[in-house]
Amino acid sequence: MFFILVGGLLFFAYSASRRWRLLWIGRTASSLRTDRVGERICGVLRLALGQERLRRYPVAGLAHQAIFFGFLVLLLRSLILFARGFVDDPEFGYWLFDSSTALGNIYSIIKDVYVALVFAGTLVFLYYRLILKPKRLSYGFEGILILLIILVMMVADVVYDGANQIVIANQNAGGSTPGLTFLIWEPLGSMVALMLESSPESEIAFIQHAGFWTHVTLVLAFLNLLPYSKHFHVITAIPNVYLRDLEPGGKLETIDDIEDRIEREETLGIRRINQFSVHDILDFYTCTECGRCTDHCPAARTGKLLSPKTIITGLRDFLYANEKTLLKKETSTTDDGDGDGDGDDQDADSSSASYLEDLVPSVVSDEMLWACTTCGACEQECPVMIDHVQRIVDLRRHLVMENGDCPTTLQEAFQSMEVTGSPYGVDASERLQWADGLAVPVRSEMDGESIEILFWVGCASATDERAKRIARAMTQLLNLAGIKWAALGNEEMCTGDVARRAGNEFLFQMMAQQNIEILNGYETRKILTICPHCYNTLKHEYPEIGGNYDVLHHTDFLAQLVSEGKLKPAAHVDATVVYHDSCYLGRYNGIYDSPRDLLKLIPGVTVVEPDVETRDRGMCCGAGGGQMFKEDEPGSGRINFARTDQLCATQADTIATACPFCMRMLTDALNINERADEIQQLDLAEILLQSVQPSTVND
Repeated sequence: MFFILVGGLLFFAYSASRRWRLLWIGRTASSLRTDRVGERICGVLRLALGQERLRRYPVAGLAHQAIFFGFLVLLLRSLILFARGFVDDPEFGYWLFDSSTALGNIYSIIKDVYVALVFAGTLVFLYYRLILKPKRLSYGFEGILILLIILVMMVADVVYDGANQIVIANQNAGGSTPGLTFLIWEPLGSMVALMLESSPESEIAFIQHAGFWTHVTLVLAFLNLLPYSKHFHVITAIPNVYLRDLEPGGKLETIDDIEDRIEREETLGIRRINQFSVHDILDFYTCTECGRCTDHCPAARTGKLLSPKTIITGLRDFLYANEKTLLKKETSTTDDGDGDGDGDDQDADSSSASYLEDLVPSVVSDEMLWACTTCGACEQECPVMIDHVQRIVDLRRHLVMENGDCPTTLQEAFQSMEVTGSPYGVDASERLQWADGLAVPVRSEMDGESIEILFWVGCASATDERAKRIARAMTQLLNLAGIKWAALGNEEMCTGDVARRAGNEFLFQMMAQQNIEILNGYETRKILTICPHCYNTLKHEYPEIGGNYDVLHHTDFLAQLVSEGKLKPAAHVDATVVYHDSCYLGRYNGIYDSPRDLLKLIPGVTVVEPDVETRDRGMCCGAGGGQMFKEDEPGSGRINFARTDQLCATQADTIATACPFCMRMLTDALNINERADEIQQLDLAEILLQSVQPSTVND
């Protein structure tokens, strides 16, 4: 026992130390997320120990919970067996849990319950891997091997218990023939004991030893497999959940001092593997390869090359494959004074990193990278809180800002933003054309007069012919409610969301600074938006650049106006409505209820929901992450077509949206598939206006 235990633990310590050293080749080692301790601990209890997100797959979730909690319970069992390897006492359980004590008996029955649950859970996963074979899983011998190890461990434990009961009974009988009884606190072992009762003593002793050594050996074998397999998450999941990013989901990391970095010829974004942070590498370690991210990725679901799981596992495998070189370089830079060794200032442009391959396209292909809509569905489903979107945007940043490498249509959108302030290429002088014939107060014409709220129209609603009707509807509703408001008019520019998600961080910051200068010049406090992308950017990303505002989305604001009685929906609107959740409004900002509550307050409206693809599982329309301004990557279908089919399957006669991008994507799908005559597509503001002031519907 001494040699097996010490040998196994020493080899694990060696393997774990290698992973630990590799972890710290990442940058920003001094910026570990250790703030908001209470929130982090609650997250561990809820997400890691409570396994909240695993419940979204009920059968697999229950099976995993059975195995997870079973291993926690059986950990004491393994420690007891290790101890019995040193003491000549088959009942030993660290005194408190000896077989003859009450606590020992209570623990024994709990253990047997979890042995059965672990056995059942393992069979479920074997069924998934050998028979059902869902596409989301990674297949190979490793997964089967681990499941077989767990199964054999459970069988060995029960067999050992049965033989051990007979040995204890023989000892207690003092040489006479013992009479075995069924022990309620060891039901599984008792069943085995009754089956072995008539066996010779030598066979029982052999079975006892076989069960014992099989269990303890497999425990150590399993432990030593962890650092070399996807099951490393058994160790890293809890730390990863604890150190998760607590910033709002729609907030991307800001690159500080871009101009200074350019002057120093530092890499912008991520080019090579050692430019990822410690948190990123911990993400790579923790991926369970469950495939839930890819299962819900709209690009993957429509046949695109993108798979969030494949990106994470590909980066992890590349990291492992270059482990020796990375650790050797880390040691040499520490020894010769070229680096501080802790990863804080390590940059891939230094000579110490020039040996590494560029990650794009050697690990992540361009096609895979540009298929992402940044919808966040992958992160919503991940049970161990991996940040997929930030990694993808970081890789895009290097391509765009250093290589000038991005789809041609996106490059045209960037140029339009630089020249006109809009990705649509519409000059600022035409920014107010959407308001022809309406009373729209413009901030620059108000001589410093105070207002309640600034209406941020957004590029789409100011430019796209269909989306202009949303801005017109909002204008009329604001006036009807008696709100003192204004718009920026020709001074308003794109928030920069498209540029940031597509990797052009420099352009984003330039546009954000210009907008913030204008907004702060008017002492703006409260902003109302139509577009969830503008809402998310103004609310979560502008504060880091000096723009701190109270930002409202029009769904929340309109619901508030109705509840306060400032708007009174009275006219009957005969419609069966299915509401499409915008990713940047729902998943990123948790606004699910107010749009539905608003619809339910409109007389005559019946709200229906898709069976599965709704709320935080609502499928992306396909416009985010710069996709609005580029063609879909090759695949078996278009994302907006697939989403429209899901909504139409509800038999609704109206699709309601709360995002101009979503409106355009779904409207195009309805038109191309010749369904626009049977299903109308309206923004919530347009539907509400029909009830508040029916005569203006066609205005």
